Amino acid sequence: MFIKNLFDKIMSLIILLILSPVLIVIGVLIKLDSKGPVFFIQERVGLNEKLFNVYKFRTMVTNAYEISGYYTEENDPRITKIGKLLRKTSLDELPQLINILKGDMSIIGPRPTLEYQVKEYNDFQRQRLKMKPGVTGWAQVNGRNSISWPNRIEYDVEYVNNYSFMFDIKILLKTIRVVLKRDGIYGEEENFKIR
Repeated sequence: MFIKNLFDKIMSLIILLILSPVLIVIGVLIKLDSKGPVFFIQERVGLNEKLFNVYKFRTMVTNAYEISGYYTEENDPRITKIGKLLRKTSLDELPQLINILKGDMSIIGPRPTLEYQVKEYNDFQRQRLKMKPGVTGWAQVNGRNSISWPNRIEYDVEYVNNYSFMFDIKILLKTIRVVLKRDGIYGEEENFKIR
């Protein structure tokens, strides 16, 4: 875990420094495209059920979740023009590198979830909270939003119980393919139910 944490900090800092011009351009485009903040900040559940604020580039109109809930489909009218591009390329996730530097997240791990979802977990599902949440993970490279929540959680628990540094490297390499192919960005509404 020491190696994992060290790798996370070094890699996230390097990526942030290299991509800083890109991040600035994205921020400007978001502001030009629609009214509202550059970043979307939302409370999520992390390691050992600790709450933290996750950072993403805003891809939807402000108050989008108040308009029609958490489920988002591909042609959702709440998604902004630049937001569609950011979601397709997964560039909206880049600000989570800040979460990694803060120690809230890891590069690889179960995706951070909302508190109302965690309240529905059974004892088996709660195992996914034994590791820091990640920007990408075993569930993301095995279907992402195209598979059901219970299946995603099963992949996450499998990762937690079989963690190794080489497992992380495997997921990282598979993530590159998934992002390039744009697999599983959206899923059916049914896939977002815990049970």
